[in-house]
Amino acid sequence: MNTSWRWEYRRYDPGTERLAESLCTLGNGRFATRGSAPETTADAVHYPATYLAGCYDRLTSAVAGRTVSNEDLVRLPDWTALRYRCLPDGAPPGEWLTPDHPSLRRHHLSLDLRSGTLTRRMLFVDAEGRGLGVTHTRLVHMGDPHLAAQRTRFRASGWIGRIEVVSVLDGDVVNGGVERYAALAGRHLVRHRAGAEADGTAWLSCRTSRRTPAPAVTIGLAVRTSTRPPTAAERACTTTSATQTSVLPIGRGRPVVVVKTAALFSSLDRPRADPVRSAVEQAAHAPDFPALLASHEAAWQRIRSQGELRTTGETGRILRLHSFHVLQTLSPHTAELDVGVPARGLHGEAYRGHVFWDELFVLPHLALHFPETARALLMYRHRRLPAAREAARRAGAAGAMFPWQSGSSGTEETQRLHLNPRSGRWLPDHSRLQRHVGSAIAWNAWQYGLATGDTGFMHGPGAELLLDIAHFWSGAATWDAALGRYRIHGVVGPDEYHDAYPDAAAPGIDDNAYTNVTAAWVLARALDLYAELPEARRAELLVRLGLDADDLAGWEDISHRMYVPFHRGVISQFHGYGDLVELDWDRYRAHYHDIRRLDRILEAEGDTPNRYQASKQADTLMLGYLFRPAELARLFARLGYGFDDELWARTVAYYLRRTCHGSTLSSLVHGWVLARQQGPDAWRYCREALLGDVTDIQGGTTGEGIHLGAMAGTLDLVERGIVGLDPAADGLRIDPVPLSGTEGSTLSVSYLGHRDIRIRFRPGRLGIRVRPSLLGPVPLILPGDRREWIAAGQELWYRLPEG
Repeated sequence: MNTSWRWEYRRYDPGTERLAESLCTLGNGRFATRGSAPETTADAVHYPATYLAGCYDRLTSAVAGRTVSNEDLVRLPDWTALRYRCLPDGAPPGEWLTPDHPSLRRHHLSLDLRSGTLTRRMLFVDAEGRGLGVTHTRLVHMGDPHLAAQRTRFRASGWIGRIEVVSVLDGDVVNGGVERYAALAGRHLVRHRAGAEADGTAWLSCRTSRRTPAPAVTIGLAVRTSTRPPTAAERACTTTSATQTSVLPIGRGRPVVVVKTAALFSSLDRPRADPVRSAVEQAAHAPDFPALLASHEAAWQRIRSQGELRTTGETGRILRLHSFHVLQTLSPHTAELDVGVPARGLHGEAYRGHVFWDELFVLPHLALHFPETARALLMYRHRRLPAAREAARRAGAAGAMFPWQSGSSGTEETQRLHLNPRSGRWLPDHSRLQRHVGSAIAWNAWQYGLATGDTGFMHGPGAELLLDIAHFWSGAATWDAALGRYRIHGVVGPDEYHDAYPDAAAPGIDDNAYTNVTAAWVLARALDLYAELPEARRAELLVRLGLDADDLAGWEDISHRMYVPFHRGVISQFHGYGDLVELDWDRYRAHYHDIRRLDRILEAEGDTPNRYQASKQADTLMLGYLFRPAELARLFARLGYGFDDELWARTVAYYLRRTCHGSTLSSLVHGWVLARQQGPDAWRYCREALLGDVTDIQGGTTGEGIHLGAMAGTLDLVERGIVGLDPAADGLRIDPVPLSGTEGSTLSVSYLGHRDIRIRFRPGRLGIRVRPSLLGPVPLILPGDRREWIAAGQELWYRLPEG
């Protein structure tokens, strides 16, 4: 179906059209447009939509007898819309054509990953044999983050006459891309105004509905529509739309071309200006389509070289697609914005466009390729420290308590109720108790510092993040005299299926191993960072964060005496996990076949996963994603627990049998952990992670937006998991593991200011080249703790030890 640089759909299938729209989204890190057919409007099959990074709005809804408030990433007006019909000489006008019209004979959708363009080719043939070929080519400009364009070519066969083309700028849109949210309010755009300039440039103004606590966002969109041959056009405007209707001669050898050039501005832009006036001027003076395409391709070429990761075969093709979508969501343009990592990209409305812990799977890749973007995403969190501190204060805690779901302001955006589509019931949602999101932020900041050596960040915003998160964990940990350990109560771990003990009156479980171990790690790293700060900065932070020497001594104690539960020779997912009932996995698989969403199945049966040793996704095993075995052993030794390969192997095997992989991140983590163990099933899980979105493995979820963490995580899986890159304080560690499906890899990374360190991993060999620069040599730590230095401009090859 696909060539190495193209992702293609060679026939039109209404059942998978929304999947294709998501996977064919085009973006530039500032805004993105789904790969929908311009002839269509939102319905059960199609969902044309454009999203602007950081553009959120809040509405209230009445659900299950309660009033709930939700903040959503806003669906913006549709700039792509184009309607057309044939007017053959001597015959009545034809019908308006869409991919759903019965006269469609051929359909081919092609996403070009090299040029960053989407091409849709269609052939319509009516009952009299009259044919119309239509080719749409679309781009969202990677060089100029305000521009997008769409060129449509019409070719007639077997007839002559005219074609009527209506270019539409449609502002009558609502958020309706997720069926589960149908009961929630979705009309976010208000105060529409539309018009056209004397030169024909159409414009549309609107704003989000919210006034407080954040100001409304004003949107300005303008579209310049040009035709070949040029012709007079009829223009019309309503409150919510602007149209340009052209009737053009067409026949054999007389094709028609229509180009829509769009410009998008908002009140979020810096410096602030009138969004409508800026959009009109940009659209009116933008270059023609060939020039736009050339500059767009040049920008993509530059970005691609910086984010290079190449492997062979099917794996390489999918990784190229994943990299493409990561960079469309989080490009160098993102570094200029105040935005986080949207879990579903800028590709759809699932999760309401919120920022979760998924950045844990995204920032390690960005830090090695696009450090400025990674830094900006960490600054999104730093700017929301005041909100996290206020959340902690309201909960009676100290430090910074980051929300599980974040949006515009950094307050908690997790829904209070969620719908089980299987039972139709609205249920309490306790996922906000996943406090481990703070540890993810701290880990990302630490990894960024190791990869970049950016002491300005680490001694400035990074230190505030780590120390404030550590302060929260020190207050969350309570002393248990009977155990002689510190414990953390009332949380939810990454698993998410277990949000309470069976029959408990209150939500939350105690001593989630992942939460406790990462909290201890944060405390230890915060102390390490504090120790290396200049004396004046230390004093400033103590005052600003309300800390003293006794607090830091307490952190040291907790980091050595945090409780980690065990049962039957394995690490317990949480205290009491081993006492839960075993699930009859065979019976549920036989009856339901797909049990990824076991929580919904059990709830529809009147049951709950809280009763069972059954996990949604990797939880305890997430420790193996964050920490290599040697580091994990050191962590457990610091805590006073024994840890060896046998304990870890037993723990991995135990949870593999008890996980239903209800998250796209689950197979990724399991593949990562098994790859490092050289486990025989490693590639099966890695391949499932690769195929998660492209095959819509969860059955309909990708059409609501890609899973950005899983896509970026597969890139990270190759780079850090298989090639074995590990930025460390004493050098760039490279410790590859051979794995079927990735026979060889080539990547270009940044490390300590060096750009374009080229690494080639081949069976038995490792090649490293450092681009010439004024920087010093790059320290390397190779398998067997072999230490080398490579000077700028030098290339070296190493033979890897067998096995």
